[in-house]
Amino acid sequence: MRVDFYHLQTSPVERALPQLLERVLAGGHRAVVMAASEDRIEALANLLWTYDPNTWLPHGTVKDGFAADQPIWLTDREENPNSARMLVLTDGMASSRMSDFDRCLDLFDGNSPEATTAARERWAAAKAAGHEMHYWQQTDSGWKEQGA
Repeated sequence: MRVDFYHLQTSPVERALPQLLERVLAGGHRAVVMAASEDRIEALANLLWTYDPNTWLPHGTVKDGFAADQPIWLTDREENPNSARMLVLTDGMASSRMSDFDRCLDLFDGNSPEATTAARERWAAAKAAGHEMHYWQQTDSGWKEQGA
């Protein structure tokens, strides 16, 4: 399983997440996005409807239902009701079910010392579990992969 850490430095998750999810869908994949709370899930769901007036990302939450029909499922639980192969972690979330997916994207706030420390701990755990590790650093011009 491949784990990609995305070190957010120039924009918050609210700007980076929709762009990454556009790539996920363009690749023909489904995703589960984990966030810290129901309120955060609802905020992200609203964001995915409004982040760009010219597009939208099809998604759903437990409030919407029909999980199996949703290409992107937003949750605060360890679940995969839409048969996604891609897991996206936000808000410092961790999952004991990462191996149920083909790939995991872990987005963390590089401007927060606490978030960075927690991401290092998640990195060490994923590496110790034998996952293929990748590290992406956000720059003014986009993402640059750094040596893992």
